[in-house]
Amino acid sequence: MRRLCKMMAVHPSGYYAWCRDKLSDRAREDQRLLGQIKHSWLESGGVYGYRKIHLDLREAGETCGKHRVARLMRCEGLRSQTGYRRRPGHYSGKPAVVSPNHLDRQFDVAAPNVAWVTDITYIRTYEGWLYLSVVIDLFSRQVVGWSMKPRMTSDLALDALLAAVWRRKPQGCVMVHSDQGSQFSVSAP
Repeated sequence: MRRLCKMMAVHPSGYYAWCRDKLSDRAREDQRLLGQIKHSWLESGGVYGYRKIHLDLREAGETCGKHRVARLMRCEGLRSQTGYRRRPGHYSGKPAVVSPNHLDRQFDVAAPNVAWVTDITYIRTYEGWLYLSVVIDLFSRQVVGWSMKPRMTSDLALDALLAAVWRRKPQGCVMVHSDQGSQFSVSAP
């Protein structure tokens, strides 16, 4: 062994120290940092890339560069989610009937239960997308009805509208304004 160390110009004690502890200080630090990177990546649902992971680590008090985080993530096979696939299915149908715009951007209403506006938004959760439909009274700007479902169908919008009617019990006609998405429109005959 000493002859080999002499040929390689390495001190024998250095060789035995290397045998005893194979990882360098930098490699041990990378392993510790990789644990925090994996934790942050899993907390994000596998969505975050190296830039946001780097920001999370900086908030936690770590001092490391974003290129180091990118290198460790690349070596471990951790990637950001860059796009969403469209689910297979049939996405065509009869064209919807376009309703006239009776509200005409007149958002100042003099009395309650005269005009309601509605829309749908989506929320990312650990179990997937959750869709939220909300109905707002333009007079008070309060949410008068809402509904949440895992799928964005016309039932989602109808349930929110029915909740608003059940809660407010309007006496006269109420104008309901929406963006006329496929959930709010009626198919042509």
